[in-house]
Amino acid sequence: MPEESLLSRLRTARAAYPRAFWVLFWGLLINSAGASMVWPFLTIFIRQRLGVPLTTVTLLFSLNAIAGLAALSFVGPAVDRFGRRFAMIIGLIAGGLILLAMSFATTLPLWAAAMVAQGVFSPFYRVGSDAMIADMIEPGRRAGAYALLRMINNLGIAIGPAIGGFVAGISYSLAFAIAAAASLLFVSLIIFKVPETLPTGAAARGGGYGPVLRDRSFLAFCGVFVLVTIPAAVLMVLLAVYAKENFAVPEQQYGFIMATNATLVVLLQYRVTRTSQRYDNWRVLALGALFYAVGAGSVALGQGFWAFWLSMVILTFGELLLAPTGSAMAADLAPVDMRGRYMGLYGLTWGISYGLGPVIAGVLNDNLAPVAMWVFAGLAGLAAAAGFAWLGRRAARRVPAQP
Repeated sequence: MPEESLLSRLRTARAAYPRAFWVLFWGLLINSAGASMVWPFLTIFIRQRLGVPLTTVTLLFSLNAIAGLAALSFVGPAVDRFGRRFAMIIGLIAGGLILLAMSFATTLPLWAAAMVAQGVFSPFYRVGSDAMIADMIEPGRRAGAYALLRMINNLGIAIGPAIGGFVAGISYSLAFAIAAAASLLFVSLIIFKVPETLPTGAAARGGGYGPVLRDRSFLAFCGVFVLVTIPAAVLMVLLAVYAKENFAVPEQQYGFIMATNATLVVLLQYRVTRTSQRYDNWRVLALGALFYAVGAGSVALGQGFWAFWLSMVILTFGELLLAPTGSAMAADLAPVDMRGRYMGLYGLTWGISYGLGPVIAGVLNDNLAPVAMWVFAGLAGLAAAAGFAWLGRRAARRVPAQP
């Protein structure tokens, strides 16, 4: 039987999800295409503009992650108290303005301020959107909904870097301007087409993150997700500059490496998620972590465009398994009146990984050897695979004791 086309899959899924979901779906395509014209090349842009060591560049990403960590202390409770929609609008408007400011930043303090600001506001859209999807989609269809959003997000990422590599070669300022415009266009769609989904009475419970932090099983789940995201963080942040400085791979070619990642997600994500839902979630996560470990670790053996392209393909198969499964599990574990906080803490795992992973890898690059950062990334993926397997065994032992 021939493979379903993208449009065929969308027609099949259309009736399963509400209209507001599809507004977010197409708006995300616009936003991700714009943003991905900039972010894959940001390490190159900062390093060229400031002329600082790679460790310094990665520390800027750590500042970004720390700011995101601080922001989640109030973003999650705010999303649960005041609603999902307002948070998404604030995050997108601020994100667009910050991208414009980055195009004019010429000193390290200005870049540090911009990265901190971006870290503070980026969780607003992500936490609000994740909670909104959990509100509007019943549990049995959530994994499919998150898979569709990842599919369209990556279609934008497939488009963005392929165009952005050429635009950045002409003018980085133009790339930043297009990315900002895309963010503001998405805001207008949310304002006019997406209603609030905060469940009636869900804002009543207070307590900040206290109840979430007492959920030890959820904390263990998030802890392993920090480990498993490190290989992806190191590869996504540092492969561009590593490939260019050590093997003369230009931005234009690296753009197609990123486009391959996104294209595979677009073509395979929905089908892979439908298949993986037939199996135990913990095994799916452990297998995805192994793909991450091999994908990032194999960069240490690569010496050119095609080797790095293959590493990205391997890592992408891990992403296909990990991302929707993890999001659906986090949403299912969250009480209805605390979805913003649970999804915020789950989203924080990505911020921590992107803050710690690249800076540790940058230190290894500057003080030991460039390949050392890929060995580090591979070991983090293997540790995560073991962690998911352990959590799965522990969950299986608890099942007979449940009423």
